[in-house]
Amino acid sequence: MEMKKKVVVLGSITLLVLALVFGLSDLVTANRYSLAQAAPNRPDDGKLRIIVFGAHPDDCEIKAGGVAAMWAAQGHHVKFVSTTNGDIGHAEIAGGPLAKRRTAEVKKAAKILGIGESEVLDNHDGELMPTLENRKTFVRLIREWKADIVMGHRPNDYHPDHRYTGILMQDAAFMVTVAFLCPDVPQLPRNPVFLYLSDRFQKPNPFEPDIVVAIDEVFEKKADALWVLESQIESLWATGNFERVVPVPKEPAARQKRRQQVNARFARRNESTANKYRAKLIELYGEEKGKKVKYAEAFEVCEYGRRPTAGELKKLFPFFAR
Repeated sequence: MEMKKKVVVLGSITLLVLALVFGLSDLVTANRYSLAQAAPNRPDDGKLRIIVFGAHPDDCEIKAGGVAAMWAAQGHHVKFVSTTNGDIGHAEIAGGPLAKRRTAEVKKAAKILGIGESEVLDNHDGELMPTLENRKTFVRLIREWKADIVMGHRPNDYHPDHRYTGILMQDAAFMVTVAFLCPDVPQLPRNPVFLYLSDRFQKPNPFEPDIVVAIDEVFEKKADALWVLESQIESLWATGNFERVVPVPKEPAARQKRRQQVNARFARRNESTANKYRAKLIELYGEEKGKKVKYAEAFEVCEYGRRPTAGELKKLFPFFAR
């Protein structure tokens, strides 16, 4: 009992010192990470650790669901983080009920993909801002996961939540290695490789992939994961806006037809990526295999993180054996 009292006292002293050195604003955060709740002890099992930041509960799954499933199948550790809770992303429901629904959906999707974790941050949809508090959240999440690879949107994407997710990811780059920022979570000894998720926007500069991954072998698994995101299937994906809902049918034949429509939607997307970056696929896989790839996901290295060589990039994406 006496030893426990000493630990509590030492913990309180530590938090007080943090408050004096780093400001009272960090004391609240430091309390969340008490000595008993320090960053999880992630085992160093020789496997890669990947964290993907998507603005809403569907972005990670759409942009990186295939490669995530492939990493997971090899035993690597993948975490998806939705930086907002998606609580306005529907034509008829919003707020807490929608946030809970979308969180439950991405948790189901994670199980289908086989990835370790899917977390939804409690920020309102459409209201994410690149604040210092949010930057520290990114830093802590990346450190806690002990990430080798960090992914997120580019900062010139179409949606403000996408853009600010990209800015926050960029702002966390390098800072994850600085010991006295967020000292409650140990800094990373080496800066991760940061990568952008693909998009179609051209100004001020277009997406230019450094790595393009064939996802043919897991496309059906990715499609299965997207199928459980029913809040999006019945609203935005059905109409292209939030004006009305087209319910997912219950009758088996009609339900199967609707599922085929959703699958076809994302098949076209991933086919477009493969065709657009065919030259890169041939470069990475060789001419014979590269020409045959049907579905792909693409990623661009962010220059703010560690700059991997072409050889290291292939080790981080261990899918290119010829």
